[in-house]
Amino acid sequence: MSVRAYVLIQTEVGKSTQVAHTVAEIEGVVASEGVMGPYDVIARAEAESNDAMNKLVVNRIQLIDGITRTLTCPVVNL
Repeated sequence: MSVRAYVLIQTEVGKSTQVAHTVAEIEGVVASEGVMGPYDVIARAEAESNDAMNKLVVNRIQLIDGITRTLTCPVVNL
């Protein structure tokens, strides 16, 4: 079973469009969209395990130029 999560992303001023497009190109990211509010971009990601999701967020998404903060919200089955 795969792990799914929403990654809420804050960006530097004027960088949200660029960040959303760059995040969308990462393998494992299903969708990446700009939003209004306290976060600038929300991405939906899938990975094979929690460890793989951590690596996706920390080693791929957080290193993108213009990102200042992320919050990862794993999807749970209630």
